[in-house]
This record gives sequence, structure tokens and C-alpha cells, in this order.
Amino acid sequence: MPTESDKPLRDRVKLLGRLLGDTLRDREGRPVLDAVETLRQGFTELRRQPDAPIEIRERLMRLIAALNPDMLNHVVRAFSAYFTLANIAEEDFQHQQRREQVRRSKSLWRGSFDETLRSLRTAGLDASQLQALLDQLCFMPVFTAHPTEAKRRVLLGAQRRIFLTNGKLDNPALNKYQRAEVVEELRSQVQILWKTEEVRSYKPQVRDEIKNGLYYFRESIFQALPLLYRNLERALGAVYADQGGKNAVRIPSLLRFGSWIGGDRDGNPFVTPETTALAVRLQAQDILREYLRRVEELNRHLTYSSSLVTPSPVFSAHLDADVQRMQALFSDAPRQYAQEPYRRKFFLIYHRLQHNLERIHAQIAGRPDQVPVPFWGYASAQEFLDELYIIRDSLLAHGDGAVADGELKDLIRLAETFGFHLASLDVRQESGRHTAAVTEIFAMAPNLPDYAALSETERLTTLGELLAQPGTPLLYCEAFSPATRETLDVFQVMARMREEIGPRAFDNYVISMTHEASHVLEVLFLASFAGLAGRRADGGWHCEIRVAPLFETIADLQRVESVLTQLLDQPAYRELLTASGGVQDVMVGYSDSCKDGGILASNWGLYQAQRQAVALASARGFGCRLFHGRGGTVGRGGGPTHDAILAQPSGTVRGQIKITEQGEVLSFKYQNLETAIYELTLGITGLMKASRHLVQEIAADPPDASAVMSELASHGEAVYRALTEHTPGFIDYFYTATPVSEIGQLNIGSRPSHRAKGDRSKYSVRAIPWMFGWGQSRHTLPGWYGIGSALAAWRGDDPERLATLQRLYRDWPFFHALLNNSQMSLSKVDLGIAREYARLCEDADTEAHIFACFQEEYLRSCREILAVAQLPTLLDENPTLAKSLERRNPYLDPLNHIQVTVLKRYRQALRDHGADAPEAALWLQPLLRSINALAAGMRNTG
Repeated sequence: MPTESDKPLRDRVKLLGRLLGDTLRDREGRPVLDAVETLRQGFTELRRQPDAPIEIRERLMRLIAALNPDMLNHVVRAFSAYFTLANIAEEDFQHQQRREQVRRSKSLWRGSFDETLRSLRTAGLDASQLQALLDQLCFMPVFTAHPTEAKRRVLLGAQRRIFLTNGKLDNPALNKYQRAEVVEELRSQVQILWKTEEVRSYKPQVRDEIKNGLYYFRESIFQALPLLYRNLERALGAVYADQGGKNAVRIPSLLRFGSWIGGDRDGNPFVTPETTALAVRLQAQDILREYLRRVEELNRHLTYSSSLVTPSPVFSAHLDADVQRMQALFSDAPRQYAQEPYRRKFFLIYHRLQHNLERIHAQIAGRPDQVPVPFWGYASAQEFLDELYIIRDSLLAHGDGAVADGELKDLIRLAETFGFHLASLDVRQESGRHTAAVTEIFAMAPNLPDYAALSETERLTTLGELLAQPGTPLLYCEAFSPATRETLDVFQVMARMREEIGPRAFDNYVISMTHEASHVLEVLFLASFAGLAGRRADGGWHCEIRVAPLFETIADLQRVESVLTQLLDQPAYRELLTASGGVQDVMVGYSDSCKDGGILASNWGLYQAQRQAVALASARGFGCRLFHGRGGTVGRGGGPTHDAILAQPSGTVRGQIKITEQGEVLSFKYQNLETAIYELTLGITGLMKASRHLVQEIAADPPDASAVMSELASHGEAVYRALTEHTPGFIDYFYTATPVSEIGQLNIGSRPSHRAKGDRSKYSVRAIPWMFGWGQSRHTLPGWYGIGSALAAWRGDDPERLATLQRLYRDWPFFHALLNNSQMSLSKVDLGIAREYARLCEDADTEAHIFACFQEEYLRSCREILAVAQLPTLLDENPTLAKSLERRNPYLDPLNHIQVTVLKRYRQALRDHGADAPEAALWLQPLLRSINALAAGMRNTG
């Protein structure tokens, strides 16, 4: 129900909706607006009165059936535009609410720096313990390209402009004339939005995906980072004022960024070694441009005269040396900045960075002859950073700490975070590619055995012995298959880019489908040919590649203990791990494990795997950093990042964590500056709380939690597999009762939607279209199926067992987050609409049986979760999301009914005329638009 607290939001949504309606009327004509309004009002009435006369629904269905493809395009686009505007209004409203809390000096929101530091202070952490905790923290979001953001980049820019203009209306000082001007500005921007195509006309190339990822750095992250640290400093001053505040606690750089875009080649044939090199260079290009912009600003602002200040001797010596080395810059104006030492220094820094940028441009263009000569660029990012430290220390030395603490400190924060690489690229490849390459290399070497015939133990021994041989091995044969040649070339590119850009250009080499310990040694063996790992001639070990096995399926998660035990007990591997820093990286995949065994088995398997990985590494004297492959939807590990980090096994988050940011999550979190600060803060504060055990004893998990959860997971997995693997016709139901086949034509990513073309099995379809398809058809099945049966079977009619589950929900963050996230998925289910999709199934008996299973488990899951959480309705603890869905449903409903209608007509056209026929193309366009619109409305693609 509407409340007074969200009235400003409702008013703003109405204003934006009115501007959109005016645009529809003026640009497309009254019939389009009338159709949209009839559908909106009709479905709103149906939501308000579920028992409304059937004539109302039938009238709406007749209207949808009567719309021609051109009119459907307009109607679907109108609803999609509404969701875009509603999303903007909601995001701005939440930002204004947080700003109001700060203005009124109220207790700040959960996950803010203020709330987090106060909770740590209440827990007994003093300033020295806080310093020890901060010194161990590193939060690393990793941007990925699958699914590529469903919105085009030009559309993101239009939305950003609307967001900024909409924010002007929040200014209470506006008079009625100024407000009217802002509304007219909004009107023009809504008109531009309406005339901007939202569906890509071509499938994006990997280069496009790289640029999509870089967009967010330029748009918000470069500005967000310094502001985030200033927020932390303020909170530190407020909460730890009596212990010295920010003067007593040094805030290190807590953030690093990663990327898979251009490095993730698993299942994507378009990611080549050349693509990987391009990704690294484009990233370097963007951060160098940002440094140049900021250095130019500092050059204009730090106008100190040498007659009024005395820079430090170290600064003066460095300046004199630079002037001597680059005196050609002053040939036309030898006295330029002669009396302004800091301006002269930044002038020189600018030209050095410009040389670094020109070298990158030359390498991207394949023109090494265009590298400046003489080359004055920095040899490393650390050299650049050291110069900034010298300037800072000099300013402090003559009493200008406030200046040192301004723009210069912001630049230092960026340089500490981004280096010259911007985001450390991860490379990912499937284990079978490495095994095939090693097998081929062994086959061509007369002194090596038949690798394919070796047992796992023999493979580990043989690879370990080869890695232990001093020197970089040589390949004497060039007649490798294209696949093996490409695999080897990837490591050569990694070695070359490390040399060219810096040691942080790459972070992990991720091995998907890691089934054996030898899969990790195979990568190190292949990397040794590029000089990335092995033994030097003097016998010393070196390893410049951090290999992360990825455990994805339920079976893989159950193998973590055996694989890591074998791996960490292998002598050569232990030496290489020590040489690389002594930290074992382990990646766990949420998507495939959930698709494989359901939400309960997936979450519990991940929980146990993490505990085992950390314990095994710790027992052998190594650290362990967990890398979470989370997606946007609950079924792919999605949900609030702050809560997700707190829900990790107690003691396993040891100051460092990597988390993928996928698909639509990128635009939701990073399109706007204010939201980027908020989201990054939530990640850091979650990490701070979850890592408290590093400096203070904390309570363990409830003693009975593990046994209870093991039984629940077993029940849930059995029910999920019974439906998805043992129910006749289930896969046919999936392909007909969802738009999964059509999603592949949406042009939202370069990666194929199936592992094997033409294979319609559950194994072949990738997790993203699996989640996407179920979400579009309002089943959202992967995010909850099996939970109701598991809870009901475990507790039976025993009130004590129900009380146990209620206690775990209250006291155990993991269980609480699991059921909360499932509530989010359940809240997006609509049985009536899902039934319409089910009727697309060609076999009536299959449709009736599977839908009955789905409906029964849905009702059971709602009932059981509410009983355990002791809530009257789903999302009762998350009223913001509940209200958002309530606002959206009257707009989602017509879109779903339109999509069902268009799916029928498009598929009939395919059967009658074929895929290339104009009759099919006629219906494909509104269908693709409906997929985009529903993704915007439900705020997820997969």
C-alpha cells in the first residue's frame, strides 16, 4: 500500500510518466497512447481486484491480440521507457533519503561507514585493532561481459542525463519558474530517450564489450573512489574521535578492480590472444587519460612561488634531474614555470604520462615506430606514484597539509588503486583445452610419456618434475594444432603485457571445470614456456601467474577437498605457490551449481567448499582468497553484496575477496556516481565486518547448523533433480514455455548461449539463459525450487523443529540470506502469467504435469519460508523492494501477455515460412523488445 514516506517517489514517477505520455501522444499519435493507457489501467485494476469480472481480462486480451506488429513495437517500447524512468526515480529517491539522513545527523543506513565503524567500536575494537584490520583488507569487484549489459551504451548516456536533470528537482530552493524550466528540460530528454533505439542491430564484438566495461570507470568510478575515502575519513573522525580519529588510523587503499572482458575465453571463440592484448592496452589508455586530466588540473592549481615557499630537498633534487633530462621541453620557453616549482614538476609529469599514452596508442595501432624518441615515459606505475608521494611530502614539509590532502591525495588514491593497468585482467579457459595442449606437447617430445595414458598420480609427478627443472623450457616443434598454438600464445601475451604494462596487468588465470589437481599443474606447465613459472638457472623458484581453480557444479564442489589436498601436497606446486605470494586462490561458481542441483544444494555446497578450501590452505601454511562468481539473479548468487559477504562461512573471509559483477548489475551499480559510492561502500563494509575475526575472537556458527543444512540441501537437491532431470518432457517445457531460444537473438553478448550448438540438454544450455528464460516467464524457478519441500520434510509437524529453523533464520547470517534471497525470487513469480507461458508447451499432458509441480512447490515454498521467517507476507522485511514490485506489476503484466502472444505468432511464422522469411522478422522485433522491456522491469537479465 502507498505510504506517506514514499509519496515524493510516487509523485516523481507520475511526473515522468506524464512526460512520457505526452511524448507518445505528440510523437506517435493518440492511438498509441490510448492503447498503452488502456492496458496500464486495465491491468492495474486487475491487480487491485483479483476477483474482477472476467470480461475485463478478456477485453484486455482482445486488445493485445488486435495490435499489429508496428503498434506492438510502440506499446512495448512505451512500457520499457516507463521502467527506465521508474528505475531512475527510485535510484534518485533512495539517494535523497540517504542524503537526508546525513543532513539530519540521524543514524545512517546499514552498511554505511558510520554504521559499520560504530558496530566495530561497540564490539570492542580500538583504533590499533581497526588499523590492523584495515591493513589486511582488499575488496575487488570484477567486471564481466556475460551477459553483456542489455542496454546500449548510448542509451546509458541518455539515462544518465535524465538522472542528473531529475535530481535538480530535489532542490527545495527552486521557484516555480525554475522548476518549470527543469521539467521542460526533462521533457526534451524523455523525447530523446523515446527516439533512441534500445535494441542492438548487430551482435557486439568483444571490442564493444571492453568499451562497455570501461564506460563505467569514466562515468562514475574515477570520481567515486576519492569521495568514498573521504566518507570513510569523516566516519572515522566521528566514531574514533576520542582515539585520534583519522590522525590515529591510516586508511590504506582498500579497493582494486578486476575484469574478465577480453580475458574470458571459456566458450567464447571470439576472445583471442590479440583480443586479450587489446583489452589490457585499452584499459591502460583510459587510466592514463584520467591521470593526464587530473595532472593538468593540479598544474593549474598549485601555483606556489619559490620566493614564498621552500620545497623539500628531495623534491628539488628530483625536479632538477627531470629538467636536465627533458630540457628539450623548455627550448622555446626556458623560463617557463621557473619560479613555480610545483607547476614545473606537474608540467614534466604531464609530458611523461603523455609519452606513456603515445606508446599505448602506437601499440594498439601496430606501429611501434610511432613510440616517442627519446622516450621520457615512466618505467612503471610505481615510479609515477613515488613522484606523487614526493610532492605530497614536500607540501607537508612547508605546512601545506590541507593542500596535500585535496586533489593531490585524490590522484594518489587513483594511482594506488589503478596503477597503469586500471583493472587486473583475469584469463579463463576450460580445463579440457589445457589437457589437450599438454597431451599434444608430450606426444611431440620423444623423451616424454603418453600423457593421455597416465593416471592422475603419474600426471602430478611428471608435471612436477618438469616444472622443477631449472631454466625456461623450449618448444622445438611449431606444428601444433591451432587450438594448442592459441593456448600457448595466450601465455606469451600475458608475459608480454606484464612487461609492457606492469605486474598487475593480470590477476588470476581461472580454470573452469576443474576436476583434478593436474588441471592446475597443466596450466603452470604451459605457462612455463612463456617464462611465467618454474625454476631459474640458479635454482630459485618463480611464479608470475596466480592460478585459480574454478569449482562450478555440485560434483565439483564436493571434490574441493580432494583436489586441493593433492595440489597443496605436491612439492613443486608448494614451491610455486610460495613464490607467487603464498596465497591459494579458489573460485566458486554460483550459476552452474544452482542450475545443476538447485538453490539449496548449490548454496550449501559453496558454503562447505569455502570452509574446506580455507582450512586446507591454512593447515599447510598458506593463505586462501575466495573468488565468488556471482551473477545478477538470486539463482546465480545475486542479492545484496553486503549481506552476501556476511553470509560467508565464519572465518573464511580473511580480509580479501573477489566478486564478479555481471550483466545488468553493472548499470544498476555503476552508471551513476552516487550509487557507485553507495554500492562500493557496501562491499567494503561487508568485508570489514566479515573479517573482524582477524583481530578479535567471534562467535562460531550455531552448533546444529551444519547438520540441519546438510539434510535440507539433500532434500532440496532431490526435489530439484526430480523435476529438471527425471520428469519426462521437462527440457521441452523449458524451451517452449520460456523465450530462451529467442533470447539468443537479442544481441546482448558475444558469447554463445549454449556450450554445444544444437544440444538442448540442461548441461549444454549456459546458466545465464537458463536463469533469464525462467525469469522472463515469471517462473524464476532456479532461485527457490526445492526449498519448500526441504523445509516441510525436515520439520514435519514437530514444533521444536520449526523453532530450530526459526532460530537459525534469526541467528545464522547464511540461512537468513538464503531465505531472504529466495523471497526475492518468489516475489517475482506470477502463477497466472506463468500458466500462460506453460500453455505454449506443445504437449498438453506435459504442460499440465510440470506446471502442477511448479505451482505446488511455489505455494509450499511461500508457506514454509513465511513460517520459518515468521513473516505475514513475502518481503515484509524489505518494504522498499516490495513497494517497487507493487509499482511495476501493472506494467509487467501487459508486457508478459504481449510476449506470450508474440511468441505464438513468431513460432508459427517460423514453422510456416522459415527463419529468414519476412513473416518471421515481422514478429521478431516486438518480441526482442519485450525481452528487453521485461529485463528492465524485473531489473535482471540473468
